[in-house]
Amino acid sequence: MDLIHLDLRCLYAIVICTAFGSTHSSNAEIKVNPPQDFEIVDPGYLGYLYLQWQPPLFLDNCKECMVEYELKYRNTDSENWKTIITKNLHYKDGFDLNKGVEAKIHTLLRGQCTNGSEVQSSWSEATYWTSPQGNLETKVWDMNCIYYNWQYLLCSWKLGTGVHFDTNYNLFYWYEGLDHALQCADYIQGNGKNIGCRFPYLESPDYKDFYICVNGSSKSQLIRPSYFIFQLQNIVKSLPPDYLSIIVKDSDEINLKWNIPNGPIPSKCFIYEIKFTEDDTTWVTTTFENEIYVRRASNESQQLCFLVRNRMNIYCSDDGIWSEWSDTQCWRDGMWKEILLFFLIPFAFVLIFILLISCLLTSKQKALLKMMFHTKQEVFSHQETLC
Repeated sequence: MDLIHLDLRCLYAIVICTAFGSTHSSNAEIKVNPPQDFEIVDPGYLGYLYLQWQPPLFLDNCKECMVEYELKYRNTDSENWKTIITKNLHYKDGFDLNKGVEAKIHTLLRGQCTNGSEVQSSWSEATYWTSPQGNLETKVWDMNCIYYNWQYLLCSWKLGTGVHFDTNYNLFYWYEGLDHALQCADYIQGNGKNIGCRFPYLESPDYKDFYICVNGSSKSQLIRPSYFIFQLQNIVKSLPPDYLSIIVKDSDEINLKWNIPNGPIPSKCFIYEIKFTEDDTTWVTTTFENEIYVRRASNESQQLCFLVRNRMNIYCSDDGIWSEWSDTQCWRDGMWKEILLFFLIPFAFVLIFILLISCLLTSKQKALLKMMFHTKQEVFSHQETLC
């Protein structure tokens, strides 16, 4: 009796697999279920979410089928879906938690069991929202993060508008490699309120999404949290170049050169912007090297000046922040005359003065020795007279 009353699910699986194996079956008869238990899970990483699911029903006995999953996901304000095709049962990515998240997934069957065609299931959908709290005006604004010289991260913000006097803000951050989200340990304060954070040394945070949440607390109102995602190499601000030199090699060729900024940034990661001035004419150019040759517009130019700044180039980052401008370095026609006038002549006067003082001291020393010598002679003559 047990053999006669087969489990309906097993019977369905046998029918489906038989249909897949038949060369006379049409593709319209081949069906597959969507993945089960599709959900979006927040592990507490400030925007790094897990999308996970279970295999569809009735696939255990169809081993000859190649099973894959097509996953699409986006923030709710985006027009474009990101698409992933995978054999795994999970996927991880970063999202802006200021907005909702939506995702959908379906099963793909390919291979011998489908006669070389592709069979798709219906879509399974999931959404995720952070619990909205507080008015939008209570969020921090004008968030600004700079990774100084690829070494020190500093973030600052402005307080939300309309918040009560007891409101204060806290910053939390996470990137792949940390076990859990960490709170800022060194706040920057203004009028007793947290308005920024100095981060400690960060171990290997580059070329990863860096997640930040700034939330607030108040006894009298709810504060809306703010979420941010950075890649630190894209917000690097390096030191400006130094030790600039300008050499006029002949009547019209000029060599401009400067030192590569100090720090951990590789020399290949810089692009430089040069501002060059010839008398009253200024022009700007860029180069990937820390040296450039230019030509004078006129051999009668009386003054040539330039200054340089730099930032990360496209080979090391998607974007970058320009450094401050360097000090200006200039060349002037007749510069040796100026050096002679402002340096050598005063030096000569000082040298002559020292020589005069030395001569006077020498003369006085000789006169003193001569006087002492005469005094000794008189004493000796007096002694002879007494004897």
